[in-house]
Amino acid sequence: MNFALKNIPHRTSKPRINGITMVMDKGMGLDGTRDFLSVAAPYVDIVKLGFGTSYVTNHLREKIEIYRDHNIPVYLGGTLFEAFLVRNQFDDYVDVLKEFGLDHVEVSDGSVTIPHVEKLGYIEKLAKQFTVLSEVGSKDATHIMPPYKWIELMRAELEAGANYVIAEAREAGNVGIYRGSGEVREGLVQEILTQIPSERIMWEAPQKMQQVYFLELLGANVNLGNIAPAEVISLECTRVGLRSDTFHLFLNKEEKERANHI
Repeated sequence: MNFALKNIPHRTSKPRINGITMVMDKGMGLDGTRDFLSVAAPYVDIVKLGFGTSYVTNHLREKIEIYRDHNIPVYLGGTLFEAFLVRNQFDDYVDVLKEFGLDHVEVSDGSVTIPHVEKLGYIEKLAKQFTVLSEVGSKDATHIMPPYKWIELMRAELEAGANYVIAEAREAGNVGIYRGSGEVREGLVQEILTQIPSERIMWEAPQKMQQVYFLELLGANVNLGNIAPAEVISLECTRVGLRSDTFHLFLNKEEKERANHI
C-alpha cells in the first residue's frame, strides 16, 4: 500500500487460495495488457480469456507470456472448451493447452448439453494434469435449476477433482445465480453455502451491486470472477472499505460512531 491506514480488513496474499479476483479479458491488446498490469497486477489472481476470444486474438502467445511474467495464470473460456467438445476434439483441446503452456482449464456445459457423468469424466481426466475450474449453471436464462441441483452438481464436480466451482452468471451477470435484472437470487446463494465451502466457490459478479452483496455476505476475501480489467482497482477498494458502498462495513464501533457525527 502507498501509505498507512488503520483498520483495513486483512487481504490474503498472493498466491491466494481464497479472496481471488478472476479477470475476464475479452481481447485487450498487448500494450493494453501491459498498462493494465502496471497498476493492477497485485490484485489479479487469474485471467480468463473470455469465451472464444483466444481463437481470434492476434499475438496470443505473447499476451499469455505477459501475464506469465507477472505470475498470473491464464485459462481459456469455457465456451471454447465446449466448442472443441461438440466437434469431437477433446484431445485437440488438451494439445492446445499444452502448446501454449497453460496449467489451468475451465470445464463448462453452459452452451451445450453434456451428461453430468460425462462432464465429471472430463474433470477427472484434466485434473491429472491441470488446475480445473468447473462452471455450474446454464447460460440460458430460461433454464432455472433448483438449489438442491446446484449443490448436487457442485459437490460432485469438486469430488471429481475441480479446484473451484464457478457459479455461472455470464459476462453480464443476468443468468444463473442472478435474475435477469442482475438481482442476486439470495435464497439460492444462501442454500448453496449450507453445503459447499465458500472458499471453493468462484462467484461470477461483473456488476458492482453483485460484488457488494458477496462482500457483505462473506467478507473481503470472497472469490469473485468475471471482473472487467478496468474494474479491478475499484473492486479492490470495495473489498477493503475504501468505496462508499462498503465504507462502513469494516469500521469498528468507535469509527462507525465517529462517521455519523463528523
